[in-house]
Amino acid sequence: MGRVHLKVIKAALFDLDGTLLNRDESVKIFIDRQYDRLNKLVGHIPKERYMTRFIELDNRGYVWKDKVYQQLVDEFNIAGITWESLLQDYLEQFKNNCVPFPNLISMLKGLKSKSIKLGVITNGKGQFQMDNIKH
Repeated sequence: MGRVHLKVIKAALFDLDGTLLNRDESVKIFIDRQYDRLNKLVGHIPKERYMTRFIELDNRGYVWKDKVYQQLVDEFNIAGITWESLLQDYLEQFKNNCVPFPNLISMLKGLKSKSIKLGVITNGKGQFQMDNIKH
C-alpha cells in the first residue's frame, strides 16, 4: 500500500466583485438610491430607464464610471448636474450600498478559525475598492 499524502490548504484568495461582493445587487441598490437622492436633477428621466441605462453602460463594471456618466448626461440631457458631480457621488456613496453574498462573514470566519490565511484581489481602482472592502 502506498502512502496517502494529505494537502493542507494554507491560504484562500478571493476576487472582490462577483465573489465576495454581490456587485450586481450593489449596483442596483446604489443607482436606485442615487436617482432618489438626485431626483430634482434627474427626475425628468423615468427611474427605470435611468437605472437600466446605467447598468447597460456600466457593462458589469468593465466601463469606468466617467464614461458612463458622460454618456448619461449626453443621452438624457441632464443639465442640472455635471457628469463629474455624478461620478463624485458614485465615488462617495457606492460603499454604502455594498451587498455581500449570503453567509460570507460566517464562511470567512470559519476559514480564519482553521488558520487559513485570507486574501482579496480586485482589478478595481485602489481607494474606491478599499472603501468597499471595509464596508
